[in-house]
Amino acid sequence: MTIASVERASILSPVRARRRRSAIPGFGLTLGLSITALCIVVLIPLSAIAIRAAGMGVSAFAAAAFSARALHAYGLSFVASLIGASVNAVFGLLTAWALVRYRFPGRAILNALVDLPFALPTAVAGVALAGLYSSNGWIGGALAPLGIKTAYNQTGVVIALTFVGLPFVVRTVEPVLRDLAIDVEEASASLGADRLQTFARVILPALAPAWITGFTLAFARAVGEYGSVIFIAGNMPYKTEIAPLLITIELEQFDYGSASAIAAVMLAVAFAMLLAINLIQTWARRFS
Repeated sequence: MTIASVERASILSPVRARRRRSAIPGFGLTLGLSITALCIVVLIPLSAIAIRAAGMGVSAFAAAAFSARALHAYGLSFVASLIGASVNAVFGLLTAWALVRYRFPGRAILNALVDLPFALPTAVAGVALAGLYSSNGWIGGALAPLGIKTAYNQTGVVIALTFVGLPFVVRTVEPVLRDLAIDVEEASASLGADRLQTFARVILPALAPAWITGFTLAFARAVGEYGSVIFIAGNMPYKTEIAPLLITIELEQFDYGSASAIAAVMLAVAFAMLLAINLIQTWARRFS
């Protein structure tokens, strides 16, 4: 054995030792299992939708995917999801701030209620929201004399989508807030910054990546929501019909081609919007 081979072995031995101490399998096996699971769970079902829609032909696909009813359903689904995610971005941040920075009676109860949309079946949530915001409910009955209707219209759709998306913002922002020391705020105040300047120049840059991630997750969750919406929306075509409901209607009528076409459009638009949001998130992380 030459001196060079001995030196090479001495250099590589610590690397091999570190690899042998890893509790997770090697890179090849780990990557292979990950890709296999991803293909089975995500790529193959989505590919089946795309293949089924592509087999319809251009004219049939356009007629099913871009009908007046489908276009209205797309608009309601994405606009309502965007509004719900934006509301959650604001109130989710405030909720996470209160849970992290303050100790108050009922904090544990509030912390548990944040996760309620995760555990609650969507149908149960829809029934509860419809009963609460209808004209005979506690909130809807109080708003009805003022001419405000909060159920069986587009407002009800936004309420349902806001309900299901709140935990994503809170639980994404909360760990970052917990790691953000309050000393940073005190140092900013000692240098003469007011509260708005401290939030905009100190807190927001640190929170921006997690905040955008929570917004993205809330938006994605709202786009695909079905169970909690159908009980409070009214489900009227051209008015309160969301795209997932239209897909279900087409499936119940055994029109699998139209359902696949609508699902393919939803998939493409959702992917494009999530890609744009992730690029914004990457930009925010780079400059934070």
